[in-house]
Amino acid sequence: MRILIISDLHANLEAVEALPKEFDQLWVLGDLVNYGPDPRAVIQYVRQHASMIVRGNHDHAVAFDEDPHCSTRFRKMAEETCRYTRSVLDADALRYLGGLPLKAGCEVGGTRFLLCHAAPSNPLFEYRTADSGLWSGDPPGWSGVVLAGHTHLPFQRTYGGKTVVNPGSVGQPKHGRAEARYAIWQDGEITLGAAAYDVERTVEKLRRLRLSEDVFEDLTFVLRHGAAPPALVDSSD
Repeated sequence: MRILIISDLHANLEAVEALPKEFDQLWVLGDLVNYGPDPRAVIQYVRQHASMIVRGNHDHAVAFDEDPHCSTRFRKMAEETCRYTRSVLDADALRYLGGLPLKAGCEVGGTRFLLCHAAPSNPLFEYRTADSGLWSGDPPGWSGVVLAGHTHLPFQRTYGGKTVVNPGSVGQPKHGRAEARYAIWQDGEITLGAAAYDVERTVEKLRRLRLSEDVFEDLTFVLRHGAAPPALVDSSD
């Protein structure tokens, strides 16, 4: 059994299309939409291929027209792209996003898996990094593999009786390289991987969305550098 595990696609079709094609199952850890130019195509890809999927904070925000609780630096990017995303999705796509479960679980080859977007106890919004001690007790008394995304930072670590894997982001990586990140589970082992894609094609699509110039520049910076844009400088006296 070869399982492709991905998260944080963020409507980046070029990155999605660069992912490995050979897999038996596709598991998706949420955030299909926002920030990117192709929400309809990415949703269609996931609906056609995913065996398991959970809802991310941006899926939730788009479906219910709510605040995705982004960091201050990404708030305007999220607001503008959310308006665009909601304008191009039909009612069926919005219902699909809103109907995705917050968590999902299964057992494969004797290994238990728990899927969530952010963290088991706060599946939509908690920003929990690899070095957080909270992983060891969340969920309490549970052993197996926890699969989570949200931070856009790939890692694999073991905490007591559980292994936590974050595949990183497909569509908006923040680990310092412009590439689509993913994880593969096969024969009882999980490996982290990356795929190059045509970043400039995605940038050109964003240019056509008529976003404000600062939002376009910030989104472009993230895509090209695989990192958050520089902090805003307050030039007021």
